[in-house]
Amino acid sequence: MTTLFIKNMVCNRCIMVVQNELEKLNIHPKAVTLGEVELAEPLTTNQKDAVNGALEAMGFELIDNKKSRIIEQIKNIIIKIVHHQDGELKENLSDILSKSLHQDYHYLSNLFSEVEGITIEKYYIAQKIEKVKELLVYDELSLSEIAYRLNYSSVAYLSSQFKKVTGLTPSYFKQVKANKRKPLDEV
Repeated sequence: MTTLFIKNMVCNRCIMVVQNELEKLNIHPKAVTLGEVELAEPLTTNQKDAVNGALEAMGFELIDNKKSRIIEQIKNIIIKIVHHQDGELKENLSDILSKSLHQDYHYLSNLFSEVEGITIEKYYIAQKIEKVKELLVYDELSLSEIAYRLNYSSVAYLSSQFKKVTGLTPSYFKQVKANKRKPLDEV
């Protein structure tokens, strides 16, 4: 079995697009998840070139080196935690990353900071703030429900962090919606 790692694959729609592009190339993956495609057998050089071209046309990129794969896996785990899971985290983010990637957290943290220019924690916070913006725009949950859903210890802490990152309070953002949301791959 072979796994392809794909950059910028951050949502369910991305999974569908990648799946469709592979099917068009007559490549039938065993599984497609955030940032990864499992194949029964390795691609030939021609297939790999065709897949790379098709994916690049859609805004994705095959990742070949180990460090880039690890960075993309870190991002995908964080995106999954923030955008696709509701409720309380049972473990610290550092423990989740270490266990999922079978690497020491300090190594992961140093690698991420070196390559991305920000810490894992700042990336995690940026993702959480984007999710808060999304939930505020939908206007279906109270601020305390949003705080609980995103594992903030209190509404005050969420509000403080939101203001620090965006320059606006959550209630002011909700009123003016001046700060448009960003696509996840641009956070």
